[in-house]
Amino acid sequence: MIQFMLLFNKQGKVRLQKWYTAYKGEQKKKIRSDLTTAILSRKTGMCAFLEYKDLKIVYKKYASLYFCCAIEENDNELICLETIHRYVELLDKTFECVCELDIIFNYEKCYFILDEFLLAGEMQETSKKQVLKVIKAQDELQEEETSQGLFEAHDLG
Repeated sequence: MIQFMLLFNKQGKVRLQKWYTAYKGEQKKKIRSDLTTAILSRKTGMCAFLEYKDLKIVYKKYASLYFCCAIEENDNELICLETIHRYVELLDKTFECVCELDIIFNYEKCYFILDEFLLAGEMQETSKKQVLKVIKAQDELQEEETSQGLFEAHDLG
């Protein structure tokens, strides 16, 4: 089970974080600081797995972003890497070549995609097509509500 997921850039700025296990605010801050420092200091050819306290950290770099997950000691690192890759693929399909700015300016959508994909730290849907279908339906619903609101505001004026 994934304990938490962090997305951060080369400067160590966290762009997205999802916690599936309860941690206090100071603990989260310490974990973010420790992991960004440890991962950013690693050389390119090094393994994408680390041990952190009683967790295994699995990370992957895509462009300028690091996708980092913490899993339990007995979990499979390769499945976690595949989970990270699948999330990146979903983001890529949604934003057509996702970049850091897409995540910054559309963080609600990024969380929505993550929530459709993972539930309580476990993969809930393995089919990219199915997740993308739900995302598309949500986008259409949101567009409909937005245009409805514009019409109602225009009618009042």
